[in-house]
Amino acid sequence: MATALGNTVEAVASACEDVRAAGPDDQVDGVTPGAVARPRSTEEVAEVMRAAASHGLTVVPRGRGTKMSWGLPPTSADLVVDVSAMDQVLDHQAGDLIVDTQAGARLDEVQRVVGGQGQRLLLDETVPGASIGGTLAANTSGRLRMVAGAARDLLIGVTVVRADGVVAKAGGRVVKNVAGYDLGKLVIGSYGTLAVVTEAVFRLHPVPEVQRWVTVPVDDVGTAYELAQAVVHSQAVPQALEIDWPASGAGALSVLLGGKPDGVEARVEAVSELLGERAETGEEPPSGGATYPWESGQTALKLTFTLSGLAGVLGSAREAGAHVRGSAGTGVAYAALPDPATAGDGLDLLRRACAAHGGTAVVLDAPPEVKQAVDVWGPVPAVDLMRRVKDQFDPEHRLSPGRFVGGI
Repeated sequence: MATALGNTVEAVASACEDVRAAGPDDQVDGVTPGAVARPRSTEEVAEVMRAAASHGLTVVPRGRGTKMSWGLPPTSADLVVDVSAMDQVLDHQAGDLIVDTQAGARLDEVQRVVGGQGQRLLLDETVPGASIGGTLAANTSGRLRMVAGAARDLLIGVTVVRADGVVAKAGGRVVKNVAGYDLGKLVIGSYGTLAVVTEAVFRLHPVPEVQRWVTVPVDDVGTAYELAQAVVHSQAVPQALEIDWPASGAGALSVLLGGKPDGVEARVEAVSELLGERAETGEEPPSGGATYPWESGQTALKLTFTLSGLAGVLGSAREAGAHVRGSAGTGVAYAALPDPATAGDGLDLLRRACAAHGGTAVVLDAPPEVKQAVDVWGPVPAVDLMRRVKDQFDPEHRLSPGRFVGGI
């Protein structure tokens, strides 16, 4: 074993100055890799990937390591390519509302930089400390999804390194796409199975002059649905419409409004009337609103459904003993199943409820015994197409093998 580790380090040492043997803290969902390389540029990532390819090494990309247990364990992990040293905001064109950043930059640091010019990247930091690359790889989103969409709607350019070490760029300041693919949309949510993201260019939005939250307690799923529909079909133009529905007891519906002071105050008044006399207004977001509802050791789910299915999904969540938090305005929410012993039954309930309303229930993270007992991804109609794309980008299947849908 020691010889194998030494060989892995030696194989990439000439390509990267910072290479070391992996330890327990480098595990990828319970799998300990052979070595960790920490390159500092796209060019160095390319050199590492070429060295890995020449030695037939399997590679798992890593940003800040906040979601390394998401998906399935890799079937092999010889080398982790850690891009956390690539942590710079390369360019901020405030006049054009564009930011260019390296993949290892923390999302909160990017927000700090662009915030100095009264701008923001409309991606929520749902996992504290997350990097730009990890946010794209796992396609995370939060409450601001309602106003601007998800990462795929904000990304205008991307630089990646393929499994063979070839650097590919698309969008942004480089117009030509690679091999006819929309490269940015392909790598988002691919869990590092297609390429290593090294840089990303995003469009930005101005920070609103004022923001207000209007929150009301909801005692039953029918009320939650009716109030959410009233806001969606109003003229309030909310930036977020969030539901927090615990496994027992009352939940809460929260509406975020932003813009110029006069307009916001008028809309706050209108929304307060829609939500009723128990509605409260404040500048601070509801507790826990930007983060996911699960704790360590719980089963974490992503739920999607049509807006008309909100009541049905919340009802099934209550039956399953799940805590749900997410967007009642986009039909994307997240659920926590606390007990591993009953997680399979809870997943089945929520999967049926989401499917009945045009959506899915996917396991993002879970204890090992749950992942081994359930179908993490569930039915995926496009899996054959996804396999063909994988074969095009990584024909030897050396990038994060087995972590994604269908063993990709």
